[in-house]
Amino acid sequence: MSKLRTTISSQSRFLSTYDRAENLCLEEIYTENVLEVRTERGLAGLPQKSPVTLGLEELFGTRGHLNEDADTVLVVGEAGSGKSTLLQQMHLLWASGRDFQEFLFVFPFSCRQLQCVAKPLSVQTLLFEHCCWPDLGQQEVFQFLLDHPNRVLLTFDGFDEFKFRFSDCERHCSPTDPTSVQNLLFNLLQGNLLKNARKVLTSRPDAVSALLRKYLRLELHLKGFSEEGIELYLRKCHREPGVADRLVRLLKATSPLHGLCHLPVVSWMVSKCHQELLLHGGGSPKTTTDLYLLILQHFLLHASPPDSVPCGLAPGLLQGRLPSLLHLGRLAVWGLGTCCYVFSDKQLQAAHIDSEDISLGFLVHAKSVVQGGTAPLEFLHITFQCFFAALYLVLSADLSPSLLRQLFSCHGPRSSLLARLLPPMCVPRSEHQEGSMAALLQEAEPHNLQITAAFLAGLLSREHQGLLAGSQVSKKALLQRQACARSCLSCSLRKHFHSIPPAVPGEAKSMHAMPGFIWLIRSLYEMQEERLAREAVRGLKVGHLKLTFCGLGPAECAALAFVLRHLQRPVALQLDHNSVGDVGVEQLLPCLNVCKALYLRDNNISDRGICKLVERALHCEQLQKLALFNNKLTDGCAPSMARLLSCKRNFLALRLGNNHITATGAQVLAEGLRANASLQFLGLWGNKVGDEGAQALAEALGDHQSLRWLSLVGNNIGSTGAQALALMLEKNVVLEELCLEENCLQDEGVCSLAEGLERNSSLKVLKLSDNRITYFGAEALLRALERNDTILEVWLRGNSFSAEEVERLGQRDTRFLL
Repeated sequence: MSKLRTTISSQSRFLSTYDRAENLCLEEIYTENVLEVRTERGLAGLPQKSPVTLGLEELFGTRGHLNEDADTVLVVGEAGSGKSTLLQQMHLLWASGRDFQEFLFVFPFSCRQLQCVAKPLSVQTLLFEHCCWPDLGQQEVFQFLLDHPNRVLLTFDGFDEFKFRFSDCERHCSPTDPTSVQNLLFNLLQGNLLKNARKVLTSRPDAVSALLRKYLRLELHLKGFSEEGIELYLRKCHREPGVADRLVRLLKATSPLHGLCHLPVVSWMVSKCHQELLLHGGGSPKTTTDLYLLILQHFLLHASPPDSVPCGLAPGLLQGRLPSLLHLGRLAVWGLGTCCYVFSDKQLQAAHIDSEDISLGFLVHAKSVVQGGTAPLEFLHITFQCFFAALYLVLSADLSPSLLRQLFSCHGPRSSLLARLLPPMCVPRSEHQEGSMAALLQEAEPHNLQITAAFLAGLLSREHQGLLAGSQVSKKALLQRQACARSCLSCSLRKHFHSIPPAVPGEAKSMHAMPGFIWLIRSLYEMQEERLAREAVRGLKVGHLKLTFCGLGPAECAALAFVLRHLQRPVALQLDHNSVGDVGVEQLLPCLNVCKALYLRDNNISDRGICKLVERALHCEQLQKLALFNNKLTDGCAPSMARLLSCKRNFLALRLGNNHITATGAQVLAEGLRANASLQFLGLWGNKVGDEGAQALAEALGDHQSLRWLSLVGNNIGSTGAQALALMLEKNVVLEELCLEENCLQDEGVCSLAEGLERNSSLKVLKLSDNRITYFGAEALLRALERNDTILEVWLRGNSFSAEEVERLGQRDTRFLL
């Protein structure tokens, strides 16, 4: 136990930098990411609460369990979201005795290294030979592990980099008998081996199948840094006076770059390149490709003698290091095609990687080392491997333009989703020699191909045409490759749009975008060509574009706006259940003028983002609906909302449910409603408006001429608020549905509402479920219904009725839903 703690502590204590010139202490630099619990999606039509956010120390708590009998906790996140660093922090907290002390043994593994193990393994071999060898009493230690599995934690980092797809077909239950490494891992995750030992698995979302999810105890989504997290991280990295302040100001003034920084790997790059960003004033990076070229410049300058190269990433700097860049790029492509992400000495020699190539700093020693060999090398990050692969495809002199289309190959079970959208002319089907570049691209994992394709599009943009001019590729060849990339993007988007089924009669044509669409949009954005974006959406006849649960962050929002702003017809844009945030809202503003509705449910948006949105919306004639429930809105956004209601004459729907609006905010909204004559739907469920807020809203709506639907569900409204709403019902002649479930109306409030119903001629549905109403209050409603033949439904579920009273009330009036 002591040896294991010491080993893991030494492996986890530092985050090594690329040049090995300094070691950053993990404790000093670690910054919490946003970690959300994934739950099963709610039923359609029911308001959903925002996902639960956990701290790292709550990883093995009781909330959000999908399967109580399962052992495995899955942490999913995009490339660069901080999954490996989160595990490293967990290991350090355990090794230092500060957390996770319910476990006596922690065994960390890297999936990218495990897949290199060719010989059969038993559980004992895996733990002792590939993690930590007990110097004495191996059998006694192993028997203790088998007898006390609940005191054991195993972590597996990077399941998306494990070349074997999860399967539960081959059952293996013996901890001492050897089996293949993939079968061993799969049976550990299922609980067939070391049942009740906790396992933590990290992966990108695309690699997680429905079959694997059957065996998960908990699934968590690592969403990267919050805005506060970005600033905190940069301040931890730069403790020199004024440096962090200037860097934070630069980010806040540069929305595209700020949007990229929610990924910790990007924040790290911004930190490393802070001098270039702050001092040289050459314009801040806008795309991911821009940023990786900036870090490439930083590394190349760092590896060059002082004053030997011009400032900035000039063609001469690339030319001087071209052999090394091509070697690294060829290794990157080979690695992607063979699902190899750690490289032995033999593999490096075969790729002609020498000490000069390694000295550039893009290849580093893998953190954990399998015993019995020298430490393998790996790229700084999987995104760097994809970047170098794209750089190779652009710079290599012997690659034909048609080969670039292999990025969109549709051969084999691992083909990308997007490839199936390409016209046949874009996909050469000739057989390729095993090991050739074309064959490698065909075999690469789709999510790595997507990252590579986006980098490729960026490198082939007109913005970087001059940079590549100094390479060994002729200008004609570069232009051919640019034309090939544009052609593939253009025909793929057209194919995607044309595949949308025709609209249902009487409804707008709708489209639910798939992950391949997000990739296309990102690639198009990396090229930064307005003409291409305009052509891509020309003639698109979609009334409703839905991108829910697509993992959209600020960077994707920037790409989406870049394309959608060229739409010729207004569209309803639905982005529910993503990670848009305030920065993403800012990125969406350029396309707001083509949106007739914008749905942003559950996107971690605060008052700051919404105030910017409303400011732009006031000048967008098409925009008529906003849905903003399940966010972080408070009374601070109420003045902007009130202004929207009072100034925008064609605005139809505002939904602000499940936020943090109190009576103060409701009173401000009421002022906007007084000047409004168009709103038809107002949703404020799940807030805290109380009696005072309900009273202010009721007074404003008494003579409102357009509102048809009002929801005040779950707002702690009592009898005083009910009295005000009853007076509103007496005056209002257009409201058709009033939702007041989950309040505190009780009999007194219901009796007031009953009086209002007697004088109302428009209301069709009144929802009063879960309000502690007794038979006495129901009788008051019955008397009112005798005088009201407009009302169609009165919801009374979940109140204080006996079974006999429920039966009696249902017989007396069938409009009661009990």
